[in-house]
Amino acid sequence: ISCLFFSRLIFGTLYPAYYSYKAVKSKDIKEYVKWMMYWIIFALFTTAETFTDIFLCWFPFYYELKIAFVAWLLSPYTKGSSLLYRKFVHPTLSSKEKEIDDCLVQAKDRSYDALVHFGKRGLNVAATAAVMAASKGQGALSERLRSFSMQDLSTIRGDSSSTVPPSVTVRTSSKQSQPKTSRSVSEGTGSSGK
Repeated sequence: ISCLFFSRLIFGTLYPAYYSYKAVKSKDIKEYVKWMMYWIIFALFTTAETFTDIFLCWFPFYYELKIAFVAWLLSPYTKGSSLLYRKFVHPTLSSKEKEIDDCLVQAKDRSYDALVHFGKRGLNVAATAAVMAASKGQGALSERLRSFSMQDLSTIRGDSSSTVPPSVTVRTSSKQSQPKTSRSVSEGTGSSGK
């Protein structure tokens, strides 16, 4: 199956794409028309095979028949794509063109309305989620700050003041002992300096 896939990829897509490029480059109207007919038939074939692959894949030589069909479409001798386009596709599309155009306009309008509707809903959902996340984030921060008691804060302060001499902590706790501790600190530094 992989060999069939690659042969279809090369002959059904890349080969016609290259010759379509050459037609555009040379600006040959006859080649334009030929390759446009091929691409229209190939698009219809690809759409149809999406459904036929489900129901007919069990059929013997099904994949080989698809490759043969693509080769028949491409062949300059059979001119399969031109034949199918002129006999079936063009007359059918010409007779149904007004209905198809109306359906496409309606589908375009509906898809635009649906896109706007779902876009608005998506923005509302995103805005609500952002507000909820922000409010939950503020609540979590305030709860975290409330969880610290004065005991926790003094413990944190005590941990960070372990390198500071005890006289400093005494000085902050009572005003009456400040001069005494200040003298003892200055006496201690004076005596150690001698």
